[in-house]
Amino acid sequence: MSIRNFSDASPQNIPDRINYGDSDINEDLLESVSAELLYDGMVVHDDIYDASTDRKLVSAGTTLDDYQIERVKRLNSGSNTIYVTARTHKAMLSKRPNNVEIKVRNEVEESSGYSNTKDVTLKCLEKIAHNKVIDVDSLEIISSNVIENLDTMPQDAILFLINAMAPVNEYLQRHSINVGMLNGLAGRWLGMSDDQINMLIIIGLLHDIGMVDVPKAILDAPRKLTIVEFEIVKTHVAHVNDLLSDFPDVIRIAASSHHERCDGTGYNNNLKRDEIMLEARITAVSDTYDAIVAHRPYRKPQSPFAALAILKEQSNTGLDADVVRVFIENIPVDLIGKPVMMSDSTIGIIREYDPEDIAHPIVELSGRNVKTNEKLFCVSMFSDD
Repeated sequence: MSIRNFSDASPQNIPDRINYGDSDINEDLLESVSAELLYDGMVVHDDIYDASTDRKLVSAGTTLDDYQIERVKRLNSGSNTIYVTARTHKAMLSKRPNNVEIKVRNEVEESSGYSNTKDVTLKCLEKIAHNKVIDVDSLEIISSNVIENLDTMPQDAILFLINAMAPVNEYLQRHSINVGMLNGLAGRWLGMSDDQINMLIIIGLLHDIGMVDVPKAILDAPRKLTIVEFEIVKTHVAHVNDLLSDFPDVIRIAASSHHERCDGTGYNNNLKRDEIMLEARITAVSDTYDAIVAHRPYRKPQSPFAALAILKEQSNTGLDADVVRVFIENIPVDLIGKPVMMSDSTIGIIREYDPEDIAHPIVELSGRNVKTNEKLFCVSMFSDD
């Protein structure tokens, strides 16, 4: 949990212990968390500081009781935020809601075959990078695995695999699979035939293969890209078109058109809605959704509700509104009852949502149903790793 606003704190006291969101977390770094995570019987691993980091509220080794927890809140400068080490934060999260199943991402990936699909996808991408040729045999294995998952797994389990926080260095292979799965789901939601759905899955799997020709230093840049770097990234759609020269036109054109936008603001050809294949418009929505919920080098993942809100906003400017609508109609249904990490570092349970205010679902927190807002919001879906 990174510190977003540290302007009112006193970093001179412990300047080398603040966590600004590094991907490899030092357990001694301080994190800003909610005091609501403290619980009776909790053993405090390291000192706990108040909202300004000026005052130590609890000493390491203390076993908390309800009186001490209320004392912490009373002495905490009127704030609900405290600073603890990453190690202590992990212990605080061990006290989970007792009325919700919290899945282990690695276990679900292994049991579903997602891990194997991910490994085959990585090898396929590596071969493309070296040989500039797509291994059709590998592609058939990957697409067959995705189709099998869509046929045999409950929809909420598929969405769990897509929405769960995953290692940032596995983004490209995961993104390929996830967009393939989202395309398959979207095809179902839109009532398309099995053949059309299978074609959509392949398009989703191949839509970003041109990224293998983009320098890794640009793809992994932990910051906003420069204008020049972004122009280099944009060339990946031309690479997709070249790599798919021997594939059917529907696959080649749709995959290389996933950055076109209905209002003509996309690239590379500034096509407008009726000029863009439906398969490309679907892939554009799937691509955008997965990019938002994924962990990227330059930012943390966002929740499905944030992603859907962004899709809805962009449907007014570039994304296909009909495709966005079926995402909003179908995805949140399978998030009800699922655990979510909140902006105050607590774990909540999704209870209700309003399609008209999709960014702010109602979440159960400590037994109370709370309408989320700009200050208390869902950060990402929660799973054990």
